[in-house]
Amino acid sequence: MISATQLAQVGEAALLDGSAAALRQRFPELHFSECSEDDVSPRYKIAFSIPGYELYYITGATGHCLELTNDAEIATGILIAAKVDDE
Repeated sequence: MISATQLAQVGEAALLDGSAAALRQRFPELHFSECSEDDVSPRYKIAFSIPGYELYYITGATGHCLELTNDAEIATGILIAAKVDDE
């Protein structure tokens, strides 16, 4: 489970350095992955938005592969999706 407070803390940290590697060091209890926002299916809701990034929940609940989820209760990590500049 990822609480709203924890999600906000990750968002604040991502403003300083949004790389998965930096966030893994700061939040070792969470999984992190990164991609471009246009790689994320529109069926997943943005969990948190900050300048430059959209944050989505990911889960490893199946014990196999990480996957996106809209459910904070089963989330075990966060996908950092870099916003695409449309210009």
